[in-house]
Amino acid sequence: MPAVLLADRAVLSVSGAEARNFLQGLVTCDMTKVSAGAPGFGALLTPQGKILFDFLIAQDGERFLLDTSREKAADLLKRLTFYRLRAKVELASLSDDAKGDEALAVVALFGGAQAPADAIVFADPRAETLGKRAILPVAAARGFASDAREEYEAHRIACGVPAGGLDFAYGDAFPHETNMDLLHGVAFDKGCYVGQEVVSRMQHRGLVRKRVLKVAIDGEAAPGAEIRAGEIAVGVLGGAQGGQGLATVRLDRLDDAKGAALAAGAANVSVLDRDPQGSH
Repeated sequence: MPAVLLADRAVLSVSGAEARNFLQGLVTCDMTKVSAGAPGFGALLTPQGKILFDFLIAQDGERFLLDTSREKAADLLKRLTFYRLRAKVELASLSDDAKGDEALAVVALFGGAQAPADAIVFADPRAETLGKRAILPVAAARGFASDAREEYEAHRIACGVPAGGLDFAYGDAFPHETNMDLLHGVAFDKGCYVGQEVVSRMQHRGLVRKRVLKVAIDGEAAPGAEIRAGEIAVGVLGGAQGGQGLATVRLDRLDDAKGAALAAGAANVSVLDRDPQGSH
């Protein structure tokens, strides 16, 4: 049963008496609903409403663990430190480059895989079909999880769940464009957070022009390849495995294409479902 070590993920800790309120005023999800049995999925946005960082949030005792992109973890820690001011909050990196033997790793569990008893295990809050995540010491993770990353990527893509840095660019996409509103990543009934005004306006005015959609790919095409219908630029390809992929698609241009054949370079592309909500 698949248990895959996600070497591209890092873990940050947010703790202290004001940790929950601190995050509540910054991130897109509702921190009042995050508990040991109810993880969260959220993002920290620019004031203009675009995604700078996204993460899963698990509560472990008195602290919150942020499962985030390893490549972006140092910048996220720096940004959280900037916002901390005088709040009673402690911030720390728990990844191997910072904690050595005490470092924590992230493992994806799907297909019925089980983690060791001492792991912090939680259901992936984005989609039930994704399975679970486990956070545990690096040595323990390497002892039971495989490095079969392609297997996890194929599973993630089949579930229709985008990954930052691959299926969309950080700093260049709004939450709606990456389906965060459909993946339980945005709370529209909570108080203010960074970028909240823009996100709320997109929700209530129906201004979503792009979505990440599942596509079938016949041929070879690299992430970032432009998807075209003749002269019409329809979207950009993200990650792909086994003939399926995810792509950021301009919905209006897809309509303009009127069913015309789509291509990304030499590969033929077809949109599997125009409604990403149908994947979850």
